[in-house]
Amino acid sequence: KYFYDERGADLFNRICETPEYYLTRTEDALLRRCGAEIIALTRPACLIELGSGNSGKTANLFDACERQGHTCIYSPFDICEPALVEAAGTLQSGYPWLDVRPLLGDYHAGLDHLPDCAGVKMFLFLGSTIGNFTPGDARAFIGGIRQRMEPGDFLLLGADRVKEPAVLNAAYNDARGITALFNLNVLSVLNRELAADFRTDNFAHLAVYNNELNRIEMYLVSRLDQEITLDGLDTGFTLECGERILTELSYKFYFDELETLLEDSGLEIIRHFEPDNRWFSLVLAQRE
Repeated sequence: KYFYDERGADLFNRICETPEYYLTRTEDALLRRCGAEIIALTRPACLIELGSGNSGKTANLFDACERQGHTCIYSPFDICEPALVEAAGTLQSGYPWLDVRPLLGDYHAGLDHLPDCAGVKMFLFLGSTIGNFTPGDARAFIGGIRQRMEPGDFLLLGADRVKEPAVLNAAYNDARGITALFNLNVLSVLNRELAADFRTDNFAHLAVYNNELNRIEMYLVSRLDQEITLDGLDTGFTLECGERILTELSYKFYFDELETLLEDSGLEIIRHFEPDNRWFSLVLAQRE
């Protein structure tokens, strides 16, 4: 959660526009291509998006609703208030028929404060955010969504697929250095939130693909021996030159792993959408 203050959210949006970061473009294209089928299959009374960001990709589903004359509630949940407020205003202006009900908070807050909905709910967990969970936590999280679903409700899950390491490494090490700024920004957030004394110029961005575990590992690497204090936690620690702080994991999936994740959580896969290069998956699942 420390990545997404206002500056972090802006930097992430800029990452999504870099030529190396294929994830957003690929998922957006899939939603544009398959949105009509998704809405026709689900006919949701309420769309609940966990970690909605700027809701840009989700607009493809609203376009499909509009073409089919289908109205619904949209409840976006996000941890960054400025991004949430701006997105809600933009959507309400662009889709006057859409009942937008934003909620500030993390994924778990979203699951604990679901909007009142008399019909079918479709949960959206896009952007391959599921890859930021460890396998055990991913199972627990999907299980938590399933517990809050009624029979007939849906989950639309976006997940990045295993592919050539060169493509993955480039996506998290863009030539313009925006991902590095995004990673370093977490230190500024920690300084503010925990009264810490990190100096961003004392750290370097590192993102590497772990072939054995099929995940990107993102670190901040200490450029020198240094002492860090966190007055907000009344503690501190020492870092040696070259020592790493793990800031993010991003797991990549084979499709059978996604099948297992969803089916073990008690969900039935209804449709699987992927591009020709199979770089990304959108999986529509339902609670029976």
